[in-house]
Amino acid sequence: MNVAFVTNVVYPFVTGGAEKRVYEIGTRLAERGHDVTVYGRHFWDGPREMSYDGLQLRAVAEGRDIYTDDRRSIPEAIDFGARLVGPLRRHVDDHDLVVASVFPYFPVLAAAAATWRRDTPLVTTWHECWREYWWEYLGYLGGAGIAVERAAAAVPQHPVAVSGVTADRLAGIGPAREAIDVVHNGVDIERITGIDPATESFDVVFVGRLIEAKRVARLVRAVARLDGVTLGVIGDGPERERLEDLASSLDIEDRVSFLGFLDEYDDVLAQLHATEVFATASVREGFGITLVEAMAAGCTVVAADHPNSAAAEVVGKAGFLTDPTVTGMAQTLRRALDGDRPSEDPLVRARSFDWECVTDDAEAVYERAIDE
Repeated sequence: MNVAFVTNVVYPFVTGGAEKRVYEIGTRLAERGHDVTVYGRHFWDGPREMSYDGLQLRAVAEGRDIYTDDRRSIPEAIDFGARLVGPLRRHVDDHDLVVASVFPYFPVLAAAAATWRRDTPLVTTWHECWREYWWEYLGYLGGAGIAVERAAAAVPQHPVAVSGVTADRLAGIGPAREAIDVVHNGVDIERITGIDPATESFDVVFVGRLIEAKRVARLVRAVARLDGVTLGVIGDGPERERLEDLASSLDIEDRVSFLGFLDEYDDVLAQLHATEVFATASVREGFGITLVEAMAAGCTVVAADHPNSAAAEVVGKAGFLTDPTVTGMAQTLRRALDGDRPSEDPLVRARSFDWECVTDDAEAVYERAIDE
């Protein structure tokens, strides 16, 4: 196959889940003999087009900030989409298929324009489908977000979702559910299991962006009900100051440590290896990569059970699911900290999400899209 990936930000020059997925699947496809080109912004040192880790990188626009006030920049997404159409259209016949990361939508619309009336199929990767959440995210502009998301769902495509939850939500605005393939996100099991534990440890650890949807406040309140239990919060975001004030008001600031974003990914893994329980009260997870990382590191996972979260699909019986309430979190944390263990081995469960397994699934979907 000759595969073109479309992603405005390119890993490892910019770090994030969607771009890391492109890198991990792309490099493995290249190792298997496929030709892989990544169309993105010029975030790397060197020429606009060059080889890197088996991938052919092709810059269609200069690097620029992709966030404005902790939100993805809409002007950046529109700019990248506009600059993508011409270069991709000129080269589209060189590729057997184009794979576009859906968020922030405009690159998908651009990729659809570039493949219009050509034989090269467009595969889209849906990490989430927000639907009504746009009102919460954009306020009075939420209707515009909904309209653009629906436009992205309506273009001719072979849709791929990273979880069954995301696939079900996508089916509510566009493609039929049976037309949506599920190819999960993944982790590097060998790398995770080879990390030594950190010297500093906590009873419970959370990893993620400190935003309202993650419901970290509920986790802090739950820990406040558990005498002597310590919590390490890895991550940063607009909710941090409010969460620090909450810990202080509950008189547990000596038991809750806000560590920010750690310098290296291996530092996060080391902290997970040193931790007994990984917990999240998040009610909106298109997949939940930190859940897999925690299981691979040997943590007992406690996650919120909610219809907008893929936690149940990811964790299965290898962790504990709980009501996303303070009481529910506190009770389940107590159960895990007291030594209760899930019926399925977390590491065995995590191995099913290794990037090699994910690439097998992606390769099969891509080949099927070409043959249809």
